[in-house]
Amino acid sequence: MDNAISSLRILPAAAEAALRSTGDGAGAASSSAAGSGFDTDTEAQPEFSDVLHGALDAMQNLQGAAQAKVAGVLDGTGTDVHSALIAVEKADLSFQLMMQVRNKIVSAYQEISRMQF
Repeated sequence: MDNAISSLRILPAAAEAALRSTGDGAGAASSSAAGSGFDTDTEAQPEFSDVLHGALDAMQNLQGAAQAKVAGVLDGTGTDVHSALIAVEKADLSFQLMMQVRNKIVSAYQEISRMQF
């Protein structure tokens, strides 16, 4: 269980070190480009708004699946309670994550608006 949690907390420095330890040419090229901490290839990276829209869509899909499974349990159409509860918990965790991301974005916006130029 501890390995599953620790795998979610990969820092950029750890990822860069893992790429360098593979020893292939792609890892060496990316480590030289990532020396400043930013990737200079902007064409390969999605836009910030696209990432947020994708995350919102995924969260809505999880909530829809959870509602369908709960409806299946209530109707008695063969959905078991365990899978319905797991789907509800996945949707809840996804919603909590999106709320934390929203809070961080609002906090960053407020901090930027307090800056004096």
